[in-house]
Amino acid sequence: MFETDDFIEHYRVRPGGEVTLSQWDPDDTSGCDSGQEQALPRFEELTRELGELQDVLYAGRDRKVLIVLQAMDTGGKDGTIRRVFQAMDPQGFRVVGFKQPNEEERDHDYLWRVHRQVPRRGEMVIFNRSHYEDVVVVRVHRLVSPQVWRKRYDQLKDFERMLHEEGVIILKFFLHISKREQKARLLARLDDPKKRWKFNPNDLKDRKRWPEYMRAYSDAISKTNSTWAPWYIIPANHKWYSNLAVAAIVANTLRSLNIRYPQPDYDAGAIEID
Repeated sequence: MFETDDFIEHYRVRPGGEVTLSQWDPDDTSGCDSGQEQALPRFEELTRELGELQDVLYAGRDRKVLIVLQAMDTGGKDGTIRRVFQAMDPQGFRVVGFKQPNEEERDHDYLWRVHRQVPRRGEMVIFNRSHYEDVVVVRVHRLVSPQVWRKRYDQLKDFERMLHEEGVIILKFFLHISKREQKARLLARLDDPKKRWKFNPNDLKDRKRWPEYMRAYSDAISKTNSTWAPWYIIPANHKWYSNLAVAAIVANTLRSLNIRYPQPDYDAGAIEID
């Protein structure tokens, strides 16, 4: 099985490199060739550790962590949040979903609603979809001109650089599934009465635009990848494996911060409680 450093090295996009998603295998499970049974104990260990690390993060009220999750429909973002971050304390943990902007949000610049949701000190925030909709969806659906979305790449890098310089740790994950796997997951939603609410017939229109989305995501990842806000392309045809990879990378990042519980300003040994 891969060690954590191997996951990072394998799936992190190198700064300055051009990404072509067709060259990244969404079926890859090379870090755990023996399958899900081998991965489960390590995954459970990582989720426990994530809970402990997030507790220290919240107690210290110093560092801030932002995790961006992007994927095609059925890519597994919701499941990743439920499984990988199951041990999080909601006092210091939030999930923010970005849908179509409302009237108030459209009256401001496109990053206004995003900036309002970035983490506070001691907080971990996950963006379930994000500011990257403004260089992907708007491009594919031709909601703005190419002159508009092209200049946003530099704006997004500058925005993330500013957050980084203000102490925000940023991790960006693209959960990469194949068109074949998406079909299987859409059919599974239709077959399960408990999941049919997730199915939107309009999503099939986006499915027909698959090549356009792959080009848009490839460009967005290439042009906004940086040392301060790296992209990870996670093979996600196998949910257990994508969850393992995300958990390993997030845990390693939190470990590297060397965060500690704050020391009290009193002598605990001298206190007596009747």
